[in-house]
Amino acid sequence: MRVLSFTTLYPNAVQPRHGVFVEERLRHLAASGEVELTVVAPVPWFPSRHPRFGRYARFAEVPREETRHGLRVLHPRYPVLPKVGMNAAPGLLAAALWPSLQRLERARGPFDLIDAHYFYPDGVAAVWLGQRLGKPVVVTSRGTDVNWIPRYRAPRAQLRWAARRAAGLISVSAALGEHLRALGVSRERITVLRNGVDLDTFRPLSEAGAALRHKLGLSAPVLLSVGSLIERKGHHLSIEALRGLPGATLLIAGEGPLRPQLERQAEVAGVADRVRFLGPVAHADLPRYYSAADVFVLASSREGMPNVVLEALACGVPVAACNAEGVSELLAEPVAGRIVPRREAESLRETVSALLAELPPHEAVRAYALRFGWDETSAGQLALFRTVMEKSAA
Repeated sequence: MRVLSFTTLYPNAVQPRHGVFVEERLRHLAASGEVELTVVAPVPWFPSRHPRFGRYARFAEVPREETRHGLRVLHPRYPVLPKVGMNAAPGLLAAALWPSLQRLERARGPFDLIDAHYFYPDGVAAVWLGQRLGKPVVVTSRGTDVNWIPRYRAPRAQLRWAARRAAGLISVSAALGEHLRALGVSRERITVLRNGVDLDTFRPLSEAGAALRHKLGLSAPVLLSVGSLIERKGHHLSIEALRGLPGATLLIAGEGPLRPQLERQAEVAGVADRVRFLGPVAHADLPRYYSAADVFVLASSREGMPNVVLEALACGVPVAACNAEGVSELLAEPVAGRIVPRREAESLRETVSALLAELPPHEAVRAYALRFGWDETSAGQLALFRTVMEKSAA
């Protein structure tokens, strides 16, 4: 099958952590040997690389084309309009990409289907482009695209339009599938294909974890959070919870606009000496940090199917997580960790404290995680693609 995967959520040479969960899914799909995959991962257009423009200048630095994990990845540009951009985003994205996809087909020959990741604006734009090109489109919903954006009237209408016309619909969790149903999608049209984890990369590294703890001067217990420093990731709750966990150290891996605010919070709470802001950590380095932790903490208000939870479990680390969408589908047994009953600091503290008091063996957590490899998900994608292509050819 010749598949064109279309998404604005994809890593690049300048933003190596951006959308890494989509890259992981696609590279394992390509590893099946049953698809010829080209990735079109548009980035916002910006005219200057000058550092004074901050994060916007980084868009200009992204290469037009690169190869990642053996996959050809194209980065065409599209316009982003502040303030009015949310409603207009699918149309702007589709209009900007239309010439690029035409050129791509002329250069490389026709592809069989479009595989879009993230429903808004990507999926909506992909359905429009698919209609123009006469190609079936499969759209994967991943979180905010269906559990938050539909609260806005114009995007909700566009999502419904695209959902009716997509040839296939994938949800990364059963909980997100219910949000698709709220958009008017019948249950039988939704295929649930969870995220997976690379079990070879993410595995317990006891010696490396111990070395990292020694290097950082850490003693047990060690808590770890991985995620952008933004409100919905809930790092402020983890810092507040730390006040009631004497002796514990919290490692926070990630970057974002709230870092100064979170640092001030730690100072005021009197735990600044027990909170380590690690900044961005390369994906390949994360197993060392997971292996250095006793408990992984996720305090998000909403998620799709959080890869960080899967990565922690694969490294043998139990998880304390707020019940954001698909989390409960991952922490289905006590050995995996515990769900925080209420998204508040005290409830998080109580849950982490209880988990620390009865830590499951790393080997048992790792054994639980073995069910979350990528093979089943890739097989499900291939089966859906075949079905869609057969219906399209009929």
